[in-house]
Amino acid sequence: MKPTPHVTVDELDLAAELAGTDAAATPAVAGYALRLGDDALILSQQLGEWIAHAPELEEDVALANIALDLLGHARSLLRYAGTATGRTEDELAYFRDEAEFRSAWLFEQPNGDFARTIARQLIASTYLFELYSALQGSADPTLAAVAAKAVKEVEYHRDHAEQWTLRLAGGTDESRRRMIRGLADVWPYADELFHDEPLIDELDGIAVRPSTLRPGFDARLGAVLDTADLEAPAGPAAAGGGRRGIHFPELGRILAEMQVLARQHPGATW
Repeated sequence: MKPTPHVTVDELDLAAELAGTDAAATPAVAGYALRLGDDALILSQQLGEWIAHAPELEEDVALANIALDLLGHARSLLRYAGTATGRTEDELAYFRDEAEFRSAWLFEQPNGDFARTIARQLIASTYLFELYSALQGSADPTLAAVAAKAVKEVEYHRDHAEQWTLRLAGGTDESRRRMIRGLADVWPYADELFHDEPLIDELDGIAVRPSTLRPGFDARLGAVLDTADLEAPAGPAAAGGGRRGIHFPELGRILAEMQVLARQHPGATW
């Protein structure tokens, strides 16, 4: 499996600066950017935990590259969100408590084994591709610019997840069993991604209405599952609540590890 193409440090800096070149975000736009930035930040942190633990050496690199892409998206979005309150991207990442985050539950799901991570990636990257494709048409120029850059990278993330889904489903009996179990474990958390909320009504023409993304998501994912001879898991959707600050228990562990150094040494520089 070839490592996923990734951005350079200069490209990350350019993406992060996109949010600093326009006027400050309104509170509503900042709230929308915050939820998208939190999704990317938490998923990036999760994927980073695979470094030196992936089943193949190339996968250490591939997952690290995907995590780096997502971190670039998070930086751009959190920096823009912070313009509404004068907070930096680092302050939003490291000095908010769990209830202040707005990430959806899917991104907070534990890595589990490699197949479960791939199942989460399949759902996440398919959703994010649909989201950023649509967000390029946002009336907010900063969100549109971030989306135009992100969608190119997320397309590679999606391809990576699809290739691994096919490989695991068509491999050994054990790899197929784990892929089926991984999909069953994370599938209930997909539904929250497509919930329409009052904030979306307030940002008509700026935000993407989540429910409009479901048809494209279902079509793409259905085609992949058909090719892999897999069925979409049945069963009820999880309650969710991440957009309202109600989170899956795993988020606390993720934040504790991510924030510990910044909180122990606030304001430190190296």
